[in-house]
Amino acid sequence: MCGRYNLRTNLHQVAEFFSVLRGKEEVAGIPPRSNTAPTQTVVCIRDPGEAAGREFFAARWGLIPSWAKDAKIGSQCIMARAETVDTKPSFRAAFIRRRCLMIADGFYEWREEDKQPLYVSLKSGQPFAFAAMWEIWDSPEGEVQSCALCTTTANPLMATFSDRMPVILPPAVHAQWLNPQVTDPGQLKPLLAQYPAEDMQVWPVSKRVGNVRNEGPDLIQPMSAQVTLAFPD
Repeated sequence: MCGRYNLRTNLHQVAEFFSVLRGKEEVAGIPPRSNTAPTQTVVCIRDPGEAAGREFFAARWGLIPSWAKDAKIGSQCIMARAETVDTKPSFRAAFIRRRCLMIADGFYEWREEDKQPLYVSLKSGQPFAFAAMWEIWDSPEGEVQSCALCTTTANPLMATFSDRMPVILPPAVHAQWLNPQVTDPGQLKPLLAQYPAEDMQVWPVSKRVGNVRNEGPDLIQPMSAQVTLAFPD
């Protein structure tokens, strides 16, 4: 579920849209990707709680808990269920203390019955933020920053091909999610809700996206207008 996503919007636009004031140099080396996969370095946003405001930072997708003996656990921790994120040992500390946004233009899902890949995005065409968490792991080579996104039950559109969906946070709750002073799960877990189905769109794309080595904006092109899927108005 949501094991791949797309981010090709340039950093200047992302910074403007998400009110990011610093850190662009840290993520400048991350290339635009149409097929971002776990273990790759991705663009994230956090708020250290300082007057300087929100900042970009780079993190490996696949959270490595601070207590991990090696990095292998990260490949099993790319997503956290909203129902258990505050109690599961791999995620609970990051959920309480180190929340962030993972930025995307859209993401991919695979329809179970025929393994058809589908591209999901907002009807507005704007980039959006996955609810995510980050952690620091002390490796023999130095500190590693890693992250994981949250998932919840599928909305009516997503439920036509999946029982889960990533949590997409509307801009109105970004400040609360990022606020390091908010540590009460009772205030945080209600934010992990379904995004409105009527504001999303989906269409079938090439099975080339299944190979992480394939890259390029052609991966998100609809297979044909005749088979485009959309939530009914």
